[in-house]
Amino acid sequence: MKTLNKKFKGLILIKNKSFQDNRGYFREMVRENKINKRFPFQVMSFSKKNVVRGIHIQTNKSQGKLITVIKGKIFDVAVDLRSKSKTFGKYFSCKLSSEDANSIYIPPGFGHGFQALSNENYVVYSCTHYRDKFSEKSVNPNDVSLKIKWPLKKKILSEKDKNAMSFEEYKEILKKSKNW
Repeated sequence: MKTLNKKFKGLILIKNKSFQDNRGYFREMVRENKINKRFPFQVMSFSKKNVVRGIHIQTNKSQGKLITVIKGKIFDVAVDLRSKSKTFGKYFSCKLSSEDANSIYIPPGFGHGFQALSNENYVVYSCTHYRDKFSEKSVNPNDVSLKIKWPLKKKILSEKDKNAMSFEEYKEILKKSKNW
């Protein structure tokens, strides 16, 4: 496992080891001792091509997320929503696939989303905190002020994500809230 730090504080792109032979492969997905994080909560999603999930954040007990694609390919996006960060409002993106064996650790305080690029996409999220549905927030992934360059023009969004707040609305709520 090799970790590559990026300009976003706490965000880590991980190149996992993969051992292949004629039977298939065996792959390391995470070594907690390398990134010094614990993941008590794991979930998985399935998405068809063109599906955009996010930009999601949990404001109470914000989750760090280790994102790994076990089948397919995604365009993954992490938006820095930490108001005191030098990179507040900026995003990091990368392509993750079952073939490249990479994962990304997104620290607490980032919004997360992705666009599915293959016909079938299975994504595993290893999270540092349990889900708190009452503190889940969404920023619209099509918000022009975020300037996210989604690779596929066609986008399939949930009603929740279509109607999510703008980044400007997020900033206004952030100013008024003590919990965020």
